[in-house]
Amino acid sequence: MSEPRIIPTADLDDGVTIGDGSSIWHLSQVRSGAVLGENVVVGRGAYIGEGVHIGDNCKIQNYALVYEPAELEDGVFIGPAVVLTNDHFPRACNPDGSVKSADDWEPVGVTLKHGCSVGARSVCVAPVTIGEWATVAAGSVVVKDVQPYALVAGVPARRIKWVGRSGFPLDPEGERKWVDARTGDHFVEDPATDTLTLVTEGH
Repeated sequence: MSEPRIIPTADLDDGVTIGDGSSIWHLSQVRSGAVLGENVVVGRGAYIGEGVHIGDNCKIQNYALVYEPAELEDGVFIGPAVVLTNDHFPRACNPDGSVKSADDWEPVGVTLKHGCSVGARSVCVAPVTIGEWATVAAGSVVVKDVQPYALVAGVPARRIKWVGRSGFPLDPEGERKWVDARTGDHFVEDPATDTLTLVTEGH
């Protein structure tokens, strides 16, 4: 596998780990302690915060902001200008008027599970978890956890469909049963919990 490709205008702190085959593009910034797996793409102007962990085969598109302590599992897609926040109660100053320092607040992170996608200009308000193979539609604001295989959209984001590993919406094949026509995966829905379970994996 090839060595990481780091464009000279990228800004990498000391103590960053970049896996083989990864690419760090123009004007992106990766802070100290960040760990990026193999075959990761960090687009132009993107920001990766201190200690952020990014799995293999992830794509972080131009001008996305991934604030610590976010965690990305393998195969995650982050669209252009996405923001993963880290302060649930943001203030520039303390009640006494003094400027907040790192000791005055505790960062909280966004967790992105295996294979999920977050569309362009979406905002994930920490702390939230985006489930495996879920999709957040472009321009959404996520304020609560997203179930695996859910397609959510809007402000605030709500589930509008189910999607499969292919990223395409699932097709119904009977009461509470769904299929991904592109992979052959079969699912069963539990309306009581609004969850979807993979029962048979295709190809």
